[in-house]
Amino acid sequence: MPTPNAVKPHALKLPGINKMKNKRVVLASNSPRRREILKTFGIEPDIVPSTFAEDLPKSSFRNMYEYPVANAQHKAVEVYERLVQEDEENAPDLVIAADTVVLSMEESVVTGFQGNDLAVGLLEKPETREENLRMLKELNGKACQVVTGVVVLFPILTAPGYRMQSIEERTTVHFNDNSERKLKAYVDSGEGLDRTGGFAIQGLGGLLVGKIEGDFWNVVGFPASAFFTLLDCLVEEDDDFLEI
Repeated sequence: MPTPNAVKPHALKLPGINKMKNKRVVLASNSPRRREILKTFGIEPDIVPSTFAEDLPKSSFRNMYEYPVANAQHKAVEVYERLVQEDEENAPDLVIAADTVVLSMEESVVTGFQGNDLAVGLLEKPETREENLRMLKELNGKACQVVTGVVVLFPILTAPGYRMQSIEERTTVHFNDNSERKLKAYVDSGEGLDRTGGFAIQGLGGLLVGKIEGDFWNVVGFPASAFFTLLDCLVEEDDDFLEI
């Protein structure tokens, strides 16, 4: 079996990145944006999309920022346990999972989910162009928060056989006061479908946005800076990180 190496030559020589050398690193996502972001920074993991249904009851969370983290945790566990069951000798050394949601600013200050207005404040991926237009009208001329939960899972010797660490990153996106003509033109492009919040800031959707506060990559789909900082912290705090 060839030795895995997700770390490419152009990656920075940082403690967390160095620890991933000659390790099997798995991204529990089929998102091309997350894959490309990691590739930009020199990491090319195996791609094993999670089969987790992402059907957690939103009303069960005390705080809306916990929701994407919980989704990411379930994705990571599902992929890790499946791969171990398929081939214990080729189990992952590190599983990376993420989930991104968009919150309207009116809802983002609420401490918990309340009633039927939750769907108005928490935006995921539009399934139709009509839904995409509705989302953009809701965001138009306002600010929203893009929140990504990221989980890293790695094996340990004690039960349940793995440990997870998580972070959540928040970026505020300020939308221009766009004309309905521009919103409809963007919806007609089809780019916003299958994009959290119904827009892609790195593409045509950038024309709708005035400014952001925070990590640009987080809005694209993966908070690279916070992720690599997390890895460095794990190296510093845990001598057994990626050593099992």
